[in-house]
Amino acid sequence: MSYEIVKKENSEITIKATVGKDEFEKAVKTAYNKNKGKFNVPGFRKGRVPQNIIEKQYGEGVFFEDAVNDLLQVHYEKALDVLEINPVARPDIDVTEVGKGQDLIFTAAVTVAPEFTLENYKGLEVEKINVEVTEEMLDTEIEKTRNMNSRLMSVTDRAVQDGDTVIMDYSGFHGEEQFEGGTAENQELVIGSGRFIPGFEEQLVGKELGSDIEVNVTFPEDYHAENLKGQAVVFKVKINEIKFKELPALDDEFAKDISEFDTLAEYRESIRKELEESSKQSAVAAQRDKVLEAVAGLLTVEIPEKMVDTEVEGMLREFDQQLRQQGLSLEQYVQFTGGKLEDLKVTMREDALARVKTGMVIEKVMEQEAIEATDEDVDVEIDKIAEIQKRDQEEVRKLFAKDNYEYLKSNLKSRKTVDFLVDHAKLV
Repeated sequence: MSYEIVKKENSEITIKATVGKDEFEKAVKTAYNKNKGKFNVPGFRKGRVPQNIIEKQYGEGVFFEDAVNDLLQVHYEKALDVLEINPVARPDIDVTEVGKGQDLIFTAAVTVAPEFTLENYKGLEVEKINVEVTEEMLDTEIEKTRNMNSRLMSVTDRAVQDGDTVIMDYSGFHGEEQFEGGTAENQELVIGSGRFIPGFEEQLVGKELGSDIEVNVTFPEDYHAENLKGQAVVFKVKINEIKFKELPALDDEFAKDISEFDTLAEYRESIRKELEESSKQSAVAAQRDKVLEAVAGLLTVEIPEKMVDTEVEGMLREFDQQLRQQGLSLEQYVQFTGGKLEDLKVTMREDALARVKTGMVIEKVMEQEAIEATDEDVDVEIDKIAEIQKRDQEEVRKLFAKDNYEYLKSNLKSRKTVDFLVDHAKLV
């Protein structure tokens, strides 16, 4: 086998790999042994048909695809190792020569990070993030707790108001026909939440309990159901129940019920301290982001589109995992929001570019400042993890197998690099 770089243009490198004919024939034989049980040829027992008979019956390239796929996976990785190439995106692979009794030749167009130098990142002026907990922030936090401890009370003596919860039956009609997905019974809706089609909730305000209503709305042009995009429809609605949120009184009794404190003043002070601590932590994270954003702004090199594409795909996977923890899939989310997956990718692209630039400057500063993470650093980090998780240190160490220590070291190196940049920034 042989590997060579046949083209290098900016961040695009084309590799040519040649796999000897003997190795290719061996891979074809392996593919035959793996698949021979799938072929039925008259006069032969299933799984006993000779390779040459199958090739004569189905074509001599019948096993080429499996053989090529196996060899590509092996030799692409070997080529990267031999040629010392570190790709940042999936390659574009093209098989240029394949056939019985001949070498397998393929090319791989590989995207690598652009080469660049980074200067003047020490002493960079960055806006200082200040921490301040206001009375308004305190009021908002306490109001959240009041809402969590509220009760829904039924209303019988007045019409629907903004903020009420309505329990209703509805059926949607497009013209004279009832459309699919537009019917529900005892559906709960908070008026003003914006959950339904624009204009729907507003038309329920002022309506009485038990009343039958016709709600006229128009679906958005970007609605996910093709047959309803931009269409005017009518929902026949019956209000079964009206409820309002009753908040607990804001007094000492409230403080006793929801906390360990005897007075509202003591409870309020405890919330202030919690907010100050969380705000301080948020400010530290925001300051680090500000510094990284400023350093990334020093980059003048053009970022390959494929690097951004790869980052977008990673962000989509992260978002999908978050949704699944909430019982939703990415496909369901896209459907519910009335958009398209491509639209979501476009909205993520700016953040993806920022992530790519941030990663590039961290790697460059790490290299130029020779920042390392020692075994002692790893030990300290494992001890911190054990303390946070309230677990035995040895138990945590076992969770981090030796082959995962390098991953932990890599994260520590990145963190130390960001610490370095923050320490050397001029906060103004």
